[in-house]
Amino acid sequence: MSSSIELGTQSFANQKQQFWTLQVAGWLGYALVVFLAIIRPQFERPDFNLSGQIINLFVETFSGFLLSYIQWRFIRKIVHLPLKKTIFYSFTSATTLGFIFNIIKLSSYKVLVYGQQWNEAWDTLEFGGWLLFSLTTMFVWTSIFFIMLYNTRLQREHEKLLKARTAAKDAELQMLRYQLNPHFMFNTMNSISTLIYKFENDKANEMLDKLCEFFRYTLDRGERSVTTLQKELELLKLYISIEKVRFGERLKIHIGIDSEVQECQLPYMLLQPIVENSVKYAVEPCKDGGHIHIKSGCKDNRVTIEIIDDGKDQKVQVRNGLGIGMTNTRARLDAMFNGDYQFEIAENELGGTTVSISFPMITKVSK
Repeated sequence: MSSSIELGTQSFANQKQQFWTLQVAGWLGYALVVFLAIIRPQFERPDFNLSGQIINLFVETFSGFLLSYIQWRFIRKIVHLPLKKTIFYSFTSATTLGFIFNIIKLSSYKVLVYGQQWNEAWDTLEFGGWLLFSLTTMFVWTSIFFIMLYNTRLQREHEKLLKARTAAKDAELQMLRYQLNPHFMFNTMNSISTLIYKFENDKANEMLDKLCEFFRYTLDRGERSVTTLQKELELLKLYISIEKVRFGERLKIHIGIDSEVQECQLPYMLLQPIVENSVKYAVEPCKDGGHIHIKSGCKDNRVTIEIIDDGKDQKVQVRNGLGIGMTNTRARLDAMFNGDYQFEIAENELGGTTVSISFPMITKVSK
């Protein structure tokens, strides 16, 4: 919330600075153009009133400066309206201010340059000629202000949309993460129950202690739905320690992770369901156990992760590879990377299964 306020304050400050820079530079440029195009060519005239022309130029420029500021304030108040209404009200206001600007200019010119009454000797042709330039000036400023303010409005709406999408994505990732917890808990408690049934109470007690340690770790990590590969491996090692109680030396894990991908972002608890699948289908059915290899690296700014096992019952594993855990894994990858990921399950030359994952390399923690 505080970051949103800071961004809004910074955006307002930048817009304010941009307005005043444009306002001052624009009207100084206006004064320079009027001086060079209208006043300078009259220097040779015998009745030329230089002081009156300069004072009149100052009055004209300053009044235009004030009127354009009023227009800026007005458009800022109506820019939230529908586009057609904003345009209509903006240019209606510009027409009104253009008339006022024209009257001030013409009156000042009569009084300061020729010493006449402010409304003396006005005619339709003269007033109309001045009015065209006055209206054009106000329309130009209105167009500039409208573009500035409407562009800011669109940027803010885009930011709100991005925040809403991010919040929805986080909620989806969180929901999918919560789906994993009971799934993992059920499988682990079922294993503990099997150990008790076999009267292997010491192993069951050790496995329960490891399970408590696992959930204590997940609670310490908070409610995050995104983590780094390094933290994910720490969690995975806790899970492996639980399964080691059941399988001992039958479960052989080999981890090879490149240092450059240690801080990459990925969905929380991404690897555990995949390794659990390998344990279930590659290690548990085999009397001699099995090997599970976990590899990760980076190529072309994409993270690649492979979980490879040498289980002999690979056909069953591949067929069952789209259960709750694996389907959940696909869904979380899709939610986090907006479909920019690859997830493949295939048989390998070891007689087992290889799960391959690829997604964009993201290292900046967003939460």
